[in-house]
Amino acid sequence: SNNNPYASFGATLARDEEQNLWSTPHDVTHTEADDDRVLYNMIVVRNQLDKDSEEWQKLNYDIYTLRQTRKEVRSRWKHILEDLGFQKEADSLLSVTKLSIISDSQNMSKARDILLKLSEETNIFPTSWELSERYLFVVDRLIALDAADEFFRMASAVYPKRPGADEGPRP
Repeated sequence: SNNNPYASFGATLARDEEQNLWSTPHDVTHTEADDDRVLYNMIVVRNQLDKDSEEWQKLNYDIYTLRQTRKEVRSRWKHILEDLGFQKEADSLLSVTKLSIISDSQNMSKARDILLKLSEETNIFPTSWELSERYLFVVDRLIALDAADEFFRMASAVYPKRPGADEGPRP
């Protein structure tokens, strides 16, 4: 009989990591958005492959790369929020769960416009990034705080779009 309470610790961490769809273990803030489903499907397919196979290694690398990109984007947003004076609120502003709602349905089109403008006119998102629904909620919160325009100005200054940085038209 093994009375060691830490015996299953590694298995628990591995299971949490597999269920984590956003960026960090125990992150329950992921949504059921398309980008989460893509990552989840990649994890499911990878787990059905032999760990020594080339396909498993490629999928594992793709999963790691996607998670790192998400962390980088979140870090960029957090940096700007903190520079705008939201040091204590940055994490909660970036936290999006299945229960998150748009504060005012009239803000939806403005939030979409700002998010699209951020995507097109700044490098806050990588070139290959598909706009995440998660950041629509964040922009909505910024609109409610009357900070969306200032966020855009700051993002434009900190992450300016570099001429020629695009490798071609986005799909």
